[in-house]
Amino acid sequence: MSTETFSTAVTQARDLLRWRSPLRTELWAARITAGLDPAQIRPFLSELAVDGGPEARLTLVAIAAVNAGRPLSPPGAPGLPDVAAPAGDATAEAGAEVYAEAARGLAGTLAGWVRRMGRVTCEGAWYGKADPYGEQVLAVLSFRYDNGKEPHLLVVGIDQPHGGLAVDALVEEVKFLDDLGLAEAEPGTVAGRILDAFELGDRIMGVQVADTLASVRPLAITRAQGVPGLVRGASDDTLARFRDLPEMQGAREAFEKLAEFVGDRPLWWSPQRVSAFLTSWLPREAILSEAAIAAMPEVVRAWSRFSGDHPAVLRRIDEDAPRLPALMADDSLAGLGKRIAQSRLEP
Repeated sequence: MSTETFSTAVTQARDLLRWRSPLRTELWAARITAGLDPAQIRPFLSELAVDGGPEARLTLVAIAAVNAGRPLSPPGAPGLPDVAAPAGDATAEAGAEVYAEAARGLAGTLAGWVRRMGRVTCEGAWYGKADPYGEQVLAVLSFRYDNGKEPHLLVVGIDQPHGGLAVDALVEEVKFLDDLGLAEAEPGTVAGRILDAFELGDRIMGVQVADTLASVRPLAITRAQGVPGLVRGASDDTLARFRDLPEMQGAREAFEKLAEFVGDRPLWWSPQRVSAFLTSWLPREAILSEAAIAAMPEVVRAWSRFSGDHPAVLRRIDEDAPRLPALMADDSLAGLGKRIAQSRLEP
């Protein structure tokens, strides 16, 4: 007797054979993949193979197309076969191979449009803030199939407060980009950031993500891994583009500490993060000269203007900056690392 998953897939595949849309079919296959428990995968693929009808063959080919990328998750992660291994392991390709083997030779038995699935060209990339304070950034890649049709965007939301993990993913029409105000970027760099964000998400438990993420994840990974010139662990050049350092004694020293604090997430600059920097991180972590302490408020204001000039951020600086000299002088606020460093400086 057919399983419910099998019956639903065959019924939906019948409609997809009429629509003849590679993109719609790939998105459908990604949703199927996301809904499969690891223990279900081999029986499901076997049931499709035994059926052998055009709907079953389309399902096998589509699932293979969206799972052609190298698995990023540890073994047992949702949506991956139980043979998957962590990235970097010699058997990490096995997850994709399960799907590829089940679909081997089947694409040629179906209509020509089926063979276009996965055959896309990346035409551009964009990266930037998803909200005024950059608490989430968007990484966007633009694709088009090799026949020039069905242009589409892969949009991945990357959370900043939790370290830069993927929290949402969408596939949208190109016009979706019009109102985002994102900066153009190198496709290989953006694709690498997408993969980094998914990989980080696999390592952190309990983080809230959008319901849509799992159903786009297989396609997103496969698309990103296929971008030429892929760059993993790329640094953000936002700090390097900052040119408005105040001309005052101690400003360079102050900015170096600010740069250390924002790290590899410089687009995230909210009132809460400003306050954490001025009232918590600096007193706990930083050893600064008196000149740098005096210059810090103006340095932070300059950075804030560069980061969007938001009134709420500037108001928070006005509220917290006057307390900075007293906080820096309070040795009870120093963390262990700062205390050890200070002890080494003492004569």
